[in-house]
Amino acid sequence: QVQLVESGGGFVQAGGSLRLSCAASSRTFSNYAMAWFRQAPGKGRELAAGITKNAGTIYYVDAVKGRFTISTDNDMSTVYLQMNTLQPEDAAIYYCAATRRNSVWRQSEDYEYWGQGTQVTVSS
Repeated sequence: QVQLVESGGGFVQAGGSLRLSCAASSRTFSNYAMAWFRQAPGKGRELAAGITKNAGTIYYVDAVKGRFTISTDNDMSTVYLQMNTLQPEDAAIYYCAATRRNSVWRQSEDYEYWGQGTQVTVSS
């Protein structure tokens, strides 16, 4: 069974950095588009960043542009989210997602595979 496993969440002070990782259990994901969603308490799940196969397209939500960077290793078996200058409003559970359809889809319903989530906490 294909799995996505996130790691790297934690607690930081405002202005700090974290790097999230998402490891895929199958090399099948080398042909998929990958994304990071986040969900804060009481809010819906929103797309933070996405990347298509071979990094043909990279997308960031306006709130994270210039601070977050999404990247993958060469075979797209692992996707990363480097988060700099974190703010309290970035605090959320961050989820890795993957879809066979090679595009950055903004709705969570468009992704077939999900990780379990990793908590990011930012203190002011």
